[in-house]
Order: sequence, then structure tokens, then C-alpha cells
Amino acid sequence: MKKLLLLACLALPCTAHAQTINFTTEDYAPFNYREGKVIKGATVEQVEKMMAALGVDYTIEVLPWARAFGLARTAPMTCVFATAHNSERDPLFKWIEPLLVDRNILITRKGSGVTAGNLDEAKKYTIGTQREDYTETILKEKGFPKLDVASDFNATLRKLLSGRIDMMPISELYFDKLKADQPVEMVTVLSAQPMGIACEKSFPDDLRAKMQAALDKLIADGDQKKIFLKYGMNLSD
Repeated sequence: MKKLLLLACLALPCTAHAQTINFTTEDYAPFNYREGKVIKGATVEQVEKMMAALGVDYTIEVLPWARAFGLARTAPMTCVFATAHNSERDPLFKWIEPLLVDRNILITRKGSGVTAGNLDEAKKYTIGTQREDYTETILKEKGFPKLDVASDFNATLRKLLSGRIDMMPISELYFDKLKADQPVEMVTVLSAQPMGIACEKSFPDDLRAKMQAALDKLIADGDQKKIFLKYGMNLSD
């Protein structure tokens, strides 16, 4: 029997974890979002290219962030992206990174009269964010007393534009695109961090290593930068 199994593995691709990888993400354009029935974005394309290079089956599902993040914490063979890698989250997952390195900034609605030269001055305002988003943790750690927590990014943005909150944190890369379509402006820098793929702790180590190697090649070949340029994000070296 062992000989037959060995012959089968020599004739066909054979791994100890031939099951599907389930990726979860959120609606956060231009990184990851749904356009009709198509899931696309700058981080989605990186994941697709990585998995095509490996020839491993996968699915991608767009969910509210708290659910996307929670599934990657508890469901085997599940990974969530694009996830900020910080000290609190580091031991919770196995990581493949960076899909991008980004600063997070606080923005406000144009004409709101909201101003802050630093984070201490920003603390007098109501800041909106998303439940289980890493910015919620950052804001709490930095001592922001007035937080408004919504279910997802778009709900927070609607509150900002309607004047129900004063500021919200946002990727600086996304802000460059958003300000062309919405009346928003930057107030101050909140944080800087790498963003990656976070996989459930039992995720196979050899598969994680292959995914990391595929991402490393994507970056080294210049394909990651080309993807960002395609989505209107001109990253500096």
C-alpha cells in the first residue's frame, strides 16, 4: 500500500494539505473590494498571482472586517488580508508579508473646522473606526477617549461625510485616491505598519513558506509595484 501511495505521489502533485485555502477580506477599495460579482483590488491581485504561481486551490470572500478577521482566528486553512502586523496580533497568526507598507492618517471632512497639529490635540474630537480593525486598537492604546465604532469602513466614511464624527483613520495610500472623489483632507499621522496575510495558527508551515517565497518574488520582480500603479497608487521606493 505504501508503495502504491508513493507511486501515486510521483505521478501526480501530492501534498499533505491538498485542501482549499479560504481567504477572507473586507470592502476597502482600492486594496480589496467587490465590483459587481468580481472581487478585485491591489492586494487581491497579489494573492491571485501568488496562488497561481503555487497552483493551490483557494477562495476569496468579502465580509465585514470583524467576521473576516474572526474566521482567520478560528477556522483552519483560513487567512485574512490585508492585515496590519503589530505586536498584539503577531502571536495570533502565521504571517505572509508585506502586501504593502503603509502609514495610517487621520482625516476629516473639508470645511469641518477640525484641526490638530498632533495626536494629543486630536483627542478632543470624536474619531470613527471599524469594529476589530487594528486602528481601533491603536486609538485605544494611544488614549483616544471618544471613539465611534461602526461595522465597516463605508459606514464610518458615511458618518464622517455627514458630520456625525469628526475624524477617521485611513490608509494614506487609499487617501490619495479617495480625496479625488470625496471632500476630505488630512489632519495628522496616526501610525505606520506593514500589512500582510494573516493565517490561522494551525496553517501548514511549508505552505506558508511557499506563499512567502511567491510574494517575495512578486516584489523582487517589480510586479507588486506595477499592481499598485494600476490602481492609482504611486509608491515611493
